[in-house]
Amino acid sequence: MTHIDILLDNKGTPLDKQTFTWRDLAGKPISKLDDDAFTRVRVILMNGVESDALRLKHFGARFHKELHLPLAQVRRAEQHQMTAINWLLSADHSPLETTVAYEQVAIEVTAAVAQNEPDPYQAQTYRFGLLEDFDHLYRYAAMLDRLEGKDANNILQGYTDIVPGRPTSEHHRAPGDDLRDNYKKENAALITKIHAALITGAEYQTHDYYMNIGPLFADPVARALYAEIASVEEQHVTQYGSLQDPSESFMEKWLVHEAMEVYTYASCAEQEENPRIKAMWERFVDYELGHLNLACELFKKYERRDPAEVLGGQLPRMIEFKSQRDFVRETLSREVDLRAHGIDYVPKEREGHASLDYRAQLNSEGVPANIASAGYTFKPGTELNPVGEEQ
Repeated sequence: MTHIDILLDNKGTPLDKQTFTWRDLAGKPISKLDDDAFTRVRVILMNGVESDALRLKHFGARFHKELHLPLAQVRRAEQHQMTAINWLLSADHSPLETTVAYEQVAIEVTAAVAQNEPDPYQAQTYRFGLLEDFDHLYRYAAMLDRLEGKDANNILQGYTDIVPGRPTSEHHRAPGDDLRDNYKKENAALITKIHAALITGAEYQTHDYYMNIGPLFADPVARALYAEIASVEEQHVTQYGSLQDPSESFMEKWLVHEAMEVYTYASCAEQEENPRIKAMWERFVDYELGHLNLACELFKKYERRDPAEVLGGQLPRMIEFKSQRDFVRETLSREVDLRAHGIDYVPKEREGHASLDYRAQLNSEGVPANIASAGYTFKPGTELNPVGEEQ
């Protein structure tokens, strides 16, 4: 267990010492095939975390004139952190391969969070969402095979199964059925607050990536598939975002986000096997401690409260970056037929008419996910070159 006082007592690198050069920002990328897949998982996750950090601080500045300068200063450092991380992805990743990697992040990280989450309802929400990301991986793996003749397992490296989850065609819900019951800030564990901020940011990044690259495909099925799954990712952002207490002030959310960034970078640093990337994670842990320390000082100045009121408590073990195959399989077998009705999770037959009607309309002219994966069953190699077949 890691007590939050360790974070509060470590002031990290002062903001004015957080400097970069262009070489820092556009350094050598990781290897698509030689680096472990979880190095790429951490790269994608932390890019999403930094993207969300920028987003939160931009919105906060729109409501708080007195925070304009410090938020701008922190954002600049985080912009450069995000660039250094995002530029680690190598140019030989096709957009579809990167998509497969994004879904691996969603599955493995959300599964790790679900097992580490002490609040049963919040944990259930993470399990519910990961089964949908699991199915998205299967659809994109089929698309990668058929469009580019590539085996998705070259990206996944055997850590993540490629089989259907809850069918994508059944993910589409009326907005009221994507809202969740939020934690209560007065009694929620710190890790519960951190998890909600983390997974919301990760899903937001996935949504934005699909929206940006989807129109770049010429293949009509790929274009439709990205449109369909991007819509589900918006639902996921709604779902995970609603887990957070809306009565938290902006500064409370800022404190939680900075603590989340420290915790997640520390998790990356603890488990990274690539020495060069490990050094980057360690450097950015210190940078985020500097941001957290600044946020705490501003919190005391403007809200006249002790940051420990928001950040009190203990943190459990670090995020476990490893294959969560057994947990995902068990969750799939038990919960694939769960559906959402309002804030509740219910058996398939109790799903509400609002979502059934909404889904029927969207699916009325065909379901891209079904078209993309029609007849597809993953096996090593590709459909163009079946394993064991005479050449």
